[in-house]
Amino acid sequence: MTEAPAKVTMYSTTWCGYCRRLKSQMDRDGIEYAEVDIERTPGAADFVMSVNGGNQTVPTLHFPNGKALTNPTLAQVKAELN
Repeated sequence: MTEAPAKVTMYSTTWCGYCRRLKSQMDRDGIEYAEVDIERTPGAADFVMSVNGGNQTVPTLHFPNGKALTNPTLAQVKAELN
């Protein structure tokens, strides 16, 4: 697994509806995050697969504490940040 990020990192794709929904919810609640497109960023898909049993499931969020959540709800994101 890669080193924990300084802030939440969302691994996504441009076509992912779940990613768009979570991004809009996080934006609305003022939760800062860095977005990484796994189809355009070398190595990003490798990280996503490493925490999802070999699957490229998005959105996958990587938190500063090192934990990763796959397709979390906004409530789960908030809980992880608190």
